[in-house]
Amino acid sequence: MCGRYASTLPPEQMAELFKLLNSIESVPRYNIAPTQPVIAIWEESGRRQGHFARWGSVPRWVKDPREFPLLINARVETMGEKPAFRDTLKHGRCIIPASGYYRMAHQSR
Repeated sequence: MCGRYASTLPPEQMAELFKLLNSIESVPRYNIAPTQPVIAIWEESGRRQGHFARWGSVPRWVKDPREFPLLINARVETMGEKPAFRDTLKHGRCIIPASGYYRMAHQSR
């Protein structure tokens, strides 16, 4: 599971690499954590645009998002079957540009 990642690509290179219609002003970040704002790229009608989004997912069926923990990881083997990820996998995909990620070591008690 990935609990932190880095995003260091300059805005101009990101726009060129992902063929974005816009450029997102950002600075290199080396320790991005869940719930923080991140750059996300959505494609609509064949056109890609970058936006800031909050890292985490709340399933569509949740009535009060304030009472539901953000989901930050999914197992690729089962995400098509799990209600929390099934609709998002079909209809809500995006690109999260990352230069690297950190695997958090399990700490024993």
